[in-house]
Amino acid sequence: MEEEKIEQAVLAYLKKKGYRQAELAFQDEQQTHRSLNSSSGGGADGGGGTTTPSMDPAVANSIFLYARADGTLYKEGYSKLRSWVHSSLDLYKNELLRILYPVFVHCFMDLVAKDFPQEARLFFQTFREDHDTLHLRDLHKLEGVLSPQHLQESELAVAFRENKINIRMCQYSFELLLQYLHSTDSMLMLGIVNEHINIQVFPGQPSPLPEEEEAITLTGKPQEALDSMNQKELRWGTLEDSLEDKLEKELAAEAEKAEAEGKETEADDMKKRTADGGKAGASSKKSKKDKTGTSATGKGAKSDSAAAINAPRVKPDLPMPSLAEETERQVLEDLRNRARLGSNALPSVSFYSFVNTHNSLNCASISADGALVAGGFSDSSLKVWDMAKIGAQITSGDQGTANGVVSNGVTEPKGVALENSKSSYTLLQGHAGPVYAANFSPDNDYLLSCSGDCTVRLWSLRLNANLVCYKGHNYPVWDVQYSPVGHYFASASHDRTARVWCMERLHPLRILAGHLSDVDCVQWHVNCNYIATGSSDKTVRLWDVQTGECMRIFTGHRGMVLSLAMSSDGRYMASGDEDGAILMWDLGSGRCVTPLLGHTGCVWTLAFSGEGSLLASGSADNTVRLWDVNASGKTSRTEEKSSGKRRLRLLKTLPTKSTPVYALKFSRRNLLLAAGAFSPLKTSVTTG
Repeated sequence: MEEEKIEQAVLAYLKKKGYRQAELAFQDEQQTHRSLNSSSGGGADGGGGTTTPSMDPAVANSIFLYARADGTLYKEGYSKLRSWVHSSLDLYKNELLRILYPVFVHCFMDLVAKDFPQEARLFFQTFREDHDTLHLRDLHKLEGVLSPQHLQESELAVAFRENKINIRMCQYSFELLLQYLHSTDSMLMLGIVNEHINIQVFPGQPSPLPEEEEAITLTGKPQEALDSMNQKELRWGTLEDSLEDKLEKELAAEAEKAEAEGKETEADDMKKRTADGGKAGASSKKSKKDKTGTSATGKGAKSDSAAAINAPRVKPDLPMPSLAEETERQVLEDLRNRARLGSNALPSVSFYSFVNTHNSLNCASISADGALVAGGFSDSSLKVWDMAKIGAQITSGDQGTANGVVSNGVTEPKGVALENSKSSYTLLQGHAGPVYAANFSPDNDYLLSCSGDCTVRLWSLRLNANLVCYKGHNYPVWDVQYSPVGHYFASASHDRTARVWCMERLHPLRILAGHLSDVDCVQWHVNCNYIATGSSDKTVRLWDVQTGECMRIFTGHRGMVLSLAMSSDGRYMASGDEDGAILMWDLGSGRCVTPLLGHTGCVWTLAFSGEGSLLASGSADNTVRLWDVNASGKTSRTEEKSSGKRRLRLLKTLPTKSTPVYALKFSRRNLLLAAGAFSPLKTSVTTG
């Protein structure tokens, strides 16, 4: 009777899978087997001499497993695993909980793939509440997967099915899990864990972090490969022979000259004192004091001129362009007059508000000196405002209220809206789709823009005309950024790649491929040898521009990464995501230094101050926040784990009047410039 059940299960499986020839062959074999048994007078118990071979119990269990692989089996297996995990000791429960979400996802997708839509929907609705808090956006995407065809079309489902999830677990927790799966014959759950989860076992005690502290991220690489990649040598210093480097040398030469003059003056005073007696002593002391004070001031200016003085100097792998002499002189003058910022000296802030945009403004960009502001719109247009002309119009009393820019401070929102006339802005038209990002060149002569039409365009701000249209991406381009020295730029696209370009070539120099989803933002390193990319796959990657090799993969975000910023010394990087979290990374070690939490909306823009002591963040929650980088950098992630506390070094929260912050930029003199679109229907967030 048992053999008949097995035969029926095998036939049902072959019929369901459509294996017609195998089904016919199996039926012929069974008929032949029965005829042989009947002709020999019976089976093993009939005494006829011919025995029916017994089936291996493991094979029989596998056959029944496939025959019963319906919603009931998946639901039973997951429910038992879930109950066992939640009833485990608290010491191991935190690590075992990490298994549940990937097992839940793959159980659901297996039910969909095996064409059990009703069972899949029931399973999803029964257990989704366990994961709503941490994985709500992923669940919204998976909720629309209703058929095997949807599995092939869903980007998230494809990523889950093609890549393993990395989970860390101590040796004892791992042995407990295996013992449970084997002792309860949970072959289905064991198969999912074996096929779709890469468990990295480490010796010692379980991790002190609770389950919610560990972000589950798909990287496409096993944990061993990630650890090896994040240990590659990285030259994170500043650019050799940069303008900051030249300024430092000039200040050092001036300090030495002042010191030499002080010594000469001291020698002359000594001679006079010898000739004139003690009367000259007092004046000599006074003169020496004055010279010493001057010298000390010079040294102080040198130490405060740049935060990257102690950072190593790195030679660029790319040929560097040369700036015009006038531009270089202006930049050096700005760097000399840079304000010294810190926890006790916060920056002045100038906020540019776009009014009456009717939700059509997609992006904003501000030039390095704050003289120009650009906005990209859904109607494919790009508009550039010259702040000098606007100031002249305001002085002359020309005011209006339509589709313009308001220039004001964040804490004291006072300004004037400009009239909707051609004199207010320069209109640049050429794109055939919404403009998603724009970026000014360091010398303010050019403007880059990217669009939903899959192109990047280069505009001349002197001619007010489009010079080049760069084509290479296959899907909309979300971001474009000039390198710190200009000439080179990088773009990020929906086609999961970032590309490196130079202005004089139509085709990209490098294609940076490896992300599992959209590349949403891109940022150059200060020494121009590396490019960071943030993606919807919740990772940040650092690429070598010369080789196109991925040097670092940073995991820890729970949502898509929307903004990036590099510190002036090139050692730290900040990344912001759609959940409002900001993570500070040490590029050398590849580890998260500290999380900065406080925003309640998407973090759309980040900017480090000139000397790197402050980080500014702008969000959809209508606030600009200032963070103390130096204090945040002193607290390591290990210390946070042991203490269980985070040091949120939030210095100031600057609320706007119903204006989400689209762009932030520190000028060379450390004035913080910000821009956003006034949205009166949204509620302003003023807490912080």
